[in-house]
Amino acid sequence: MNYAIIVAGGTGSRMNADIPKQFLSLKGMPVMMHTLLAFHKSQSSPCIIVVLHKDMHDYWSALCETYRFDIPHTLVTGGDSRFSSVKNGIEAIKSMHANLSNSLIAVHDAARPLVTPALIDRTYEQASNTGTAALAVRSINSVRIVSGNGLKNNACRRETVYLMQTPQTFNGAVLSDAYEQPEHEMYTDDASVVEKKGYPISIIDGDTRNIKITFPEDLRIAAILLETID
Repeated sequence: MNYAIIVAGGTGSRMNADIPKQFLSLKGMPVMMHTLLAFHKSQSSPCIIVVLHKDMHDYWSALCETYRFDIPHTLVTGGDSRFSSVKNGIEAIKSMHANLSNSLIAVHDAARPLVTPALIDRTYEQASNTGTAALAVRSINSVRIVSGNGLKNNACRRETVYLMQTPQTFNGAVLSDAYEQPEHEMYTDDASVVEKKGYPISIIDGDTRNIKITFPEDLRIAAILLETID
């Protein structure tokens, strides 16, 4: 069984908006609806779990009614951090599917609405073979690594630098096992959590159009990029 945890706990503080970024309009439809639609259209056909702050449940339900958005999904209450929100999503899946070893779970940011069904399917395919799959794109810019105290910096070969994206997809038992660890500030994505538990991460080439809506200009860029995606 395939699952997708859509993490939608962001408050949109950097968007200078009154509502969280996942609810802002993108080409006539809230950002998060584009995201769910991509997963719904994928051949992997995952059961979709939306993890959302408890104060936003009624707002999201009202949006679904307004836009007549009827893609099936389960609403789960988010935690105080991304880590705890993903963990809540995993617990919800456990309540539906006791044996996670024969399941695949993708974790995706609600604010990445331009992901394509084809990219989603590739992560499930890879995870079914190796247990892990994470989208990433190679850096096209020169890279320098700054020391912890900021006093030194050194050049780094950009060919070895990858910029992580989502979805990141895992065997269900692997992801569940990794999220039994205590939360740590070094966990910036799900791959970092899984890697800390000792599982190797399989990287899949992502798409530069698969941007995360973070700043106001990102929404304008996304509207343009949406026209280039089939």
